[in-house]
Amino acid sequence: MPFNYVIEHMEDDEDTARSIPPWVELEYAHMRALAGRDAHIHFTHLSKSSRDALSGAFQSASGDLAESSCYEFGVLPLMREKGIDLDKVCLLDPKAETALAPADGDGRFEMFLFGGILGDDPPRDRTAELRVLGFPTRHLGPVQMTTDTALGVTKLVVDDKIPLDKIPYVEFPTIRFNAKESVEMPFRYIGNGKEPRLPPGMKELLHEDLNKTFDF
Repeated sequence: MPFNYVIEHMEDDEDTARSIPPWVELEYAHMRALAGRDAHIHFTHLSKSSRDALSGAFQSASGDLAESSCYEFGVLPLMREKGIDLDKVCLLDPKAETALAPADGDGRFEMFLFGGILGDDPPRDRTAELRVLGFPTRHLGPVQMTTDTALGVTKLVVDDKIPLDKIPYVEFPTIRFNAKESVEMPFRYIGNGKEPRLPPGMKELLHEDLNKTFDF
């Protein structure tokens, strides 16, 4: 069964003259690789400029990537369009009482929903806006993740049937750019050996942002 993931975009993106931030675009693009070609990712609640920017970027991408769709409307209209009931949508919520388990991918849910940008530090709990709608919820453990990592972990659990505690993680990694420059990331990532699995281009963007910080 193809898996459907929904990202309800909750960045401060109301200004329709501004497109999606580069780091968000990198994380969203990375989700398509993490989910794999048999999945479909729906990006909802986008401004028109962000929808157009993402759609254009995704059209030019290649490889074993999940299909994607970008919408200005939110998850509730998407559910109505797809004929999916509320109890068939799993909200990934850090405050949920129950952990995500492989059995949750065995027909229990038809969509897995991610609210906001899960990589906020400190977390701002923007998932609360979706929590009040009454979705069934699951959590991914006690350590904060980036959005793309959260989707990748969900895929490993529900599609590949790997329990949460068996997934290799790298927590709070130090990203080194050279002998003198580095930055510590305050998140949990899927491990690629001893290295965190980052979106392609993210290390370069982090280095660029670090240089801007010290540009007087």
